[in-house]
Amino acid sequence: MCKLLRILAISLSLVVAVSAVAQERKHVQVENVAPRAQDISSIDGLMKAFYEVISGPAGQPRQWSRDRSLYIPDVRFVSIEKRKDGTIEAEPISHQEFVDRSDASLVKSGFYESEIHRETQQFGQIAHVFSTYESRIKSDGPVIARGINSLELFNDGKRWWVLSVQWDEERPGNEISKQWLPER
Repeated sequence: MCKLLRILAISLSLVVAVSAVAQERKHVQVENVAPRAQDISSIDGLMKAFYEVISGPAGQPRQWSRDRSLYIPDVRFVSIEKRKDGTIEAEPISHQEFVDRSDASLVKSGFYESEIHRETQQFGQIAHVFSTYESRIKSDGPVIARGINSLELFNDGKRWWVLSVQWDEERPGNEISKQWLPER
């Protein structure tokens, strides 16, 4: 009987934990809107918008509709993460999954991400952008994270589109080399 009660208590704890996570990840309705001309007419404009849409103070809704207008419909976001056991994994998600997972914490705490260095390779209508970033909770606050966003872009003759975004954060054993940082 005592073992059964412990199992029930553990099960209840898991249900409460999963419920708390689910509440943090509420579905966010993202409307489809026409892109802003300045956001899609150049790689510079696209990258400026890429960082602006997720940045803002606590309590300010993020610009998810503007964000969505930057990407092809089936864009994939891939976070590269080191697990507690030391393995490295890639976690691909859709734009909607990214929004649902990140919106609550970005709005609750505030979040600013800014580009500090960029390397672009372009051939014809395709481009690869390696964009080093810094993250902060407040626009003038201390840096809480750094990493690199790797974006694949294409231009259909009318505008630039983001095809995919991959990122990896700096961590012990994965420091950003000088070639990907601004010259000091």
